[in-house]
Amino acid sequence: MISVNDFKRGVVIKLDGELYTVIEYQHVKPARGAAFVRSKVKHLKKGSVVEKTFRGGEKVEDVKIIKRQMQYLYEEGDELVFMDTESYEQESIPKKAIGEALKFIKEQDMVDIAMYEGEAITVEPPQSVVLKVIYAEPGLKGDTATNVLKPVKVETGAEVRVPLFINEGDMIKINTETGEYQERVKQ
Repeated sequence: MISVNDFKRGVVIKLDGELYTVIEYQHVKPARGAAFVRSKVKHLKKGSVVEKTFRGGEKVEDVKIIKRQMQYLYEEGDELVFMDTESYEQESIPKKAIGEALKFIKEQDMVDIAMYEGEAITVEPPQSVVLKVIYAEPGLKGDTATNVLKPVKVETGAEVRVPLFINEGDMIKINTETGEYQERVKQ
């Protein structure tokens, strides 16, 4: 059991028999009445986000998650195949369990996979990835004074908004948590 006062971003808890991860939390101490914790939790299998309020000091069931670093090998139907680089065991994980991370991983990338009771529940790509731009509209000449962004498509199929000076073939660094452009990378 874990106290809601000890919530941190990424903690996995069990509510009503379902697994949730804490996305946001806020400790609130009103002028009158007892303290409480307002939180947003994400259902790990469905992906839905729910707002929950807990009384201060309330206990919830925490879940022991085993994180393994694995390498993405290839796609096989509705599943992706990952390999543990130490034991060379392969694990097939359904695409829907991977969620948004799928937009930012490519073959041979290393990812962290959270396992619960032998089942993969989340796939976390690195904090940022470097991907090649495969399609970009040309920027308008002279339109550099404003902070204008344009959509481009990267090699994994994801669409990212970038500054006008980014062209096809450029390598760009993307934050995988927000999906935002960070910088252009020299090749």
